Amino acid sequence: MLEDIKKDTQTRMTKSVESLRHDLAHLRTGRASVAIVEPLQVSYYGSDVPLNQVANVAVVDARSLTITPYEKNMVGAVEKAILASNLGLTPNTMGQVIRINLPALTEQRRKELSKHVAGEGENAKVAIRNIRRDAIHTLKELLKDKKISEDEEHRAEEEVQKLTDRFVKDVDGVVKAKEDELMAI
Repeated sequence: MLEDIKKDTQTRMTKSVESLRHDLAHLRTGRASVAIVEPLQVSYYGSDVPLNQVANVAVVDARSLTITPYEKNMVGAVEKAILASNLGLTPNTMGQVIRINLPALTEQRRKELSKHVAGEGENAKVAIRNIRRDAIHTLKELLKDKKISEDEEHRAEEEVQKLTDRFVKDVDGVVKAKEDELMAI
């Protein structure tokens, strides 16, 4: 019973950290990355589909991406999706290949993005603390129902706190790595 609570807590905290990593991967850092255009949806015969299902996206160099639609008639739809997104990217079409040049980030923009990263990290920490609160609440319920002893409850609380500390440290590491990536020129 206590192991189940611990495993569930660890799984949920791991998901919070992975969610943070996933969200920060989409953040533009000045270097070209396929993750920048990954969330784009393209209109394909009346329904919206992810960009990677209608085109091949490749990193050419540190500052440019190429997008090659699988079908010729999709070039216009892909361009429209890029322009309609709030990514601030301008596509250049050369025949069937769409090229996106990423401008260098200004110092002010880097600081704004750094604040955004810190805010996302803080949200992840709050989520982890909420998971800790849920686990401790469950432990207190078990104690109240006399399904576990006070010693077991106290030990389990300490383990949950250790998990919380470890995952908060992981979040700090992810945020620090992204901020370093943003500030690198």
